[in-house]
Amino acid sequence: MARNRILIADDDEELAQLLRDFLTREGFDVVIAHNADDALAAARAQAFDALVLDVMMPGRSGLDALRELRRESALPVLMLTALGEDIDRILGLELGADDYVPKPCNPREIAARMRAILRRTRGDIDGVRLEDLSIGPVLLRSASRSVVVRGEPVALTGTEFNILAALMRDAGRVVSKDTLSQAVLGRPLGPFDRSIDVHISKLRRKLGPAADGDSLINTIHRGGYLFRVVKEA
Repeated sequence: MARNRILIADDDEELAQLLRDFLTREGFDVVIAHNADDALAAARAQAFDALVLDVMMPGRSGLDALRELRRESALPVLMLTALGEDIDRILGLELGADDYVPKPCNPREIAARMRAILRRTRGDIDGVRLEDLSIGPVLLRSASRSVVVRGEPVALTGTEFNILAALMRDAGRVVSKDTLSQAVLGRPLGPFDRSIDVHISKLRRKLGPAADGDSLINTIHRGGYLFRVVKEA
């Protein structure tokens, strides 16, 4: 079985080496870059399964690198953010990161997050294999992990795709934020964690409104989110 290839971008050489040693023992192949430019060059030149990207690096920041990467690639990205820097986490998610881990971080948690991201990138949502789904204007194709809205392709990150799939699978029913977090991110949702909210906000913008002008995804106060079953005009 092929080993997953991970790119780590972090200017902290000691931490990067620690992560490489641990992830290698856990069955990953790891390449290290110590700045954003080298990380982008490596991502373009080689095939990776995921990227671990530090926000704070000298020169171009990890957020700048993520912004550029998302113009050309849907490579899964796990951001490393400074403890307490909520704005960096939210901005990273807005720019297309799949998830984040605050520093100081435990290598074991990085490995667990990587496995969760990779498992869901390959179409396994909460232990259930995806099937094609067509509801209202949205067609979700599981094999190609692609989405079409009213005949037009819509580019989603891996996490956005999985959230949409989880909501469409239970269309017309409320799915709690914690259920989405467990199914899509592989972890319980913290009390101040806005990850799911940010991903949903991006999904709404990308999918556009339903035929009646309202959002395809409703927010249910203190409940979660609901994908509406609506007919096209």
